[in-house]
Amino acid sequence: MDAHDDSAMALLRLLAEGAPASELGAVEDPGGEARELALRVRAAFDSRRRREAELTALVETARDLASLRDPSGILEAIVRRARALIGTDVSYLTLYDPEAGDTFMRATDGSVSVEFQTVRLSLGDGLGGLVASTHKPYWSADYLHDSRFQHTGTIDSAVGDEGLVSICGTPLTVEDEFVGVLFAANRSPRPFSPDQVALLGSLAALAAVSIVQTRTADEVRRHTAGVERAAAAHDRFAELVLAGGGFDDVTKALGDLLGGWVVLLDSEGECLSTHGDAPTDDPRAGALADSPVVRMTQASGRLAHDETGDRWAIGVKAPQTPLGVLVLGGVGNLDDADRRTVERASVVTALVLLFERTAAEAEQRVRTDLVADLVSGRGDPQTLAGRARGEGVDPTVPHAVLVADADDQVPRRTLLLAAHAAAGPGSVVGEHDGRVVALIPSGDPHQAAGELARRLGRLGRVSVGAAGPVGLAEDVPAVWAEAVRTVSALGSLGLAGTGASSAHLGFAGLVVGSAPDVDGYVSAHLGPLLDYDAKRGSELVKTLQAYFDAGGSPRHAATQLHVHVNTVSQRLERISALLGPHWQQPDPALELQLALRLRRLSAGGSPATSPPRRL
Repeated sequence: MDAHDDSAMALLRLLAEGAPASELGAVEDPGGEARELALRVRAAFDSRRRREAELTALVETARDLASLRDPSGILEAIVRRARALIGTDVSYLTLYDPEAGDTFMRATDGSVSVEFQTVRLSLGDGLGGLVASTHKPYWSADYLHDSRFQHTGTIDSAVGDEGLVSICGTPLTVEDEFVGVLFAANRSPRPFSPDQVALLGSLAALAAVSIVQTRTADEVRRHTAGVERAAAAHDRFAELVLAGGGFDDVTKALGDLLGGWVVLLDSEGECLSTHGDAPTDDPRAGALADSPVVRMTQASGRLAHDETGDRWAIGVKAPQTPLGVLVLGGVGNLDDADRRTVERASVVTALVLLFERTAAEAEQRVRTDLVADLVSGRGDPQTLAGRARGEGVDPTVPHAVLVADADDQVPRRTLLLAAHAAAGPGSVVGEHDGRVVALIPSGDPHQAAGELARRLGRLGRVSVGAAGPVGLAEDVPAVWAEAVRTVSALGSLGLAGTGASSAHLGFAGLVVGSAPDVDGYVSAHLGPLLDYDAKRGSELVKTLQAYFDAGGSPRHAATQLHVHVNTVSQRLERISALLGPHWQQPDPALELQLALRLRRLSAGGSPATSPPRRL
């Protein structure tokens, strides 16, 4: 065996023993060919061993990732394993934000810079941005001086603050879905070998699959939780309806389910119900019905979201009939299941409102029938009294009869319901002859009319005429007619939008009211004197007329009547006893003079030669 054979045998023996390349290189080989071949075999063995180690590490990584369920834990495991496998100073991972259109730092291992840990990379900017925009790996031995990349002050500052020099980035993709970028970096110039780039790419592929699977699992869990919440909402709303709950119960249930405040507005924008810390006590609460989110849902007919105000709104409606709007806030972003819960709440609210409206309309029909029978004088008094008691009305108490009239902008049904709500206990409100009528227990019709007009004023220009008081077993039709004349007089006098009684308007109401009741006016002012004259055969009315004609002079009146002045004085004292001590004041005196003139005209006499005068 020659020297060449001896060298070959020695090299084979060392290879068999797994000797390192340094020992193989130290063997004397006359031709050098055997040693070169041995070194190549050694390199192949080392490469295969490294590849086996890398594959083993990848398998272990896949097993570790598969055992994790926490998204944050998975990302941290990925960067930790990447740093260990590639042997770099730092490893980090950015995730793609489809809404912002960029990537953001999500996990790091070996990083010490806060600025670096919070940086965002726009697509195309820097090495990572280029990887994100092209979905291809890129690496650089000296990034800050590499002109291949689009440098920005923000990215370069963060990289410099971390002290990074060489960087390798590879995309995280699953099929065509881009997830993010996985990086390995060193704080010294160091090129990355193709094997390292390939290894980082393999790790990125595992990481991408794990991230997508975790996201899918999270989505499944969220969907399952959403379905469970929706089912719970359905059950709660169904129980609510079956138990005869009202809209207060609906707003409470919705607020409890979503954890926020809820406001239910009616079709006129008035608050019907609230739950939670709703903004109804805020000075701006009156503008809630005019808020952008309410206008959005009214325009679209669907659930609307105002991100600036963190408010959601959805219309409550029956077919072709808007019933109101549900507004909620303090709930953040609603997922599909929560949105379906809001939509279901809208439907349930519509059902409840329709039920209550139907019941209210039935009750209102009963009240309207009662009012119509009272003001028209139909029916047996005892039966009417029983029906009144059934509506909470005491027929033995004097009532003011009020007639409400509004401009064309206020629907009659709205006026009717508002009057019912404003009338108070012991009252009954209905319709008769196309007018809204309220019978209110009050001895002061003028005050009752003014108060009702004030309460109804939020609807628009609402006038209220009143007359009475009258017992429900008395002549209600006559008092009703007087109230109708009074409300007509308010419009003619330019007093629309106010309330007044017939007694308050006096002769002005008689003059401008529709279908004036002359006999009623005469009786209201001269009735006590007429009754006294009829019973005693006296001449108090004639004396009063003579007194006014004489300009308030008893002596001249006595001359006109052909009696002694003392007789006139005695008669005037009797008139004061019957009419009260203030009948000679200007306004009452004017009313009496008009009543005297109307009586003379209605009896076929000639009018007085001089107009009524104030004494």
